[in-house]
Amino acid sequence: MNPAVTYREMQPADHPTLLAIWETTPGLTIRKADSYQGFCCFLERNSGLSLVAEVAGRIIGGILGGHDGRFGSIHHLVVLPEYRQQGIGRALIKRCLNQIKSQGIEKCHVFINRDNEQGLDFWITSGWIERVDLAMASYTFS
Repeated sequence: MNPAVTYREMQPADHPTLLAIWETTPGLTIRKADSYQGFCCFLERNSGLSLVAEVAGRIIGGILGGHDGRFGSIHHLVVLPEYRQQGIGRALIKRCLNQIKSQGIEKCHVFINRDNEQGLDFWITSGWIERVDLAMASYTFS
């Protein structure tokens, strides 16, 4: 039996641990925005919306949550493999969504890599709806 899971607000000092988890999580893409500076800017702009899950003080999962004033967004939901299938990911989502909703946001999006079938299955079985009616385009500043 695993010790109790605790949840808390994500902090800048969590970046190295989370980055290591992100880098070893199949289906999750790391970009320049995931640098320490980008991470800290995201947390500052979206104060209180990103969370980590811990067991005995060890980070075992996390979720980045934010909004643009109209729509919420979730990025980089992760749970270490040995802690999956225990409801930790869903608990992170629920807590994150509650925080986003408390700021007056009524809809939230998550972006999933097209080839991440396991991730897409997780989100759909968690009650999310795949949006096949939309295409996404990005522009990168040089």
